[in-house]
Amino acid sequence: MSARDKILASLRQSLEGTQPLANPFDASLVDKPWRYKPEERITRLKELMTAVHSEVHLTSSQAWPALVCKLLAERAINKLLVAPTTAHGKALANYCENEDSALKLLAYDRPIEEWKRELFDEVPASLTGTLAGIAATGTLVVQPSPAEPRLMSLVPPLHIALLKASQIYDNLYQAQQHWPKPMPSNLLLISGPSKTADIEQVLAYGAHGPKDLIVLLVEDA
Repeated sequence: MSARDKILASLRQSLEGTQPLANPFDASLVDKPWRYKPEERITRLKELMTAVHSEVHLTSSQAWPALVCKLLAERAINKLLVAPTTAHGKALANYCENEDSALKLLAYDRPIEEWKRELFDEVPASLTGTLAGIAATGTLVVQPSPAEPRLMSLVPPLHIALLKASQIYDNLYQAQQHWPKPMPSNLLLISGPSKTADIEQVLAYGAHGPKDLIVLLVEDA
């Protein structure tokens, strides 16, 4: 028997004849104080995210691709990193093709080692989906995946996030009830652009990630 097995066996033996304690967790303590009427969720999330320098736009499932192109054109950005295999990646690609858009769509389709310099130095913006929104804190929940790796929402100076209005929940506890099972190994909670005040207490944006965040709230058509 290995040392590890001996330790585990000893722990199991020490529990013989004991009874587990009742779980004292009360969901209402983390849920009830942070509930909102359905029509208030969008307003609260927008107010909280706008207060920390995020830009939030209400749009629809048909109109958001045109809005993306418009917002990027206003910033003189002609390149956007997207996940071409996702539904929103395909929708934007179709729009750009049909409208003969000058926007160049870049795909994260290589190992990071093959294009690290290009990603960090030459990609001005990215577009990702989101898993959920949290009204209580004005937070986006982003689930990285092979199609949309974590660096897509962390490296480009501008991050554009698509959020369905139907996926805005009152609080973190409620959002957790809708997370994939088993729980993903990596989830990002984003409440605004990257910022820090570590140096002389001067607030600076973009220190550890995007300095600009645009949230497109897609209302159900």
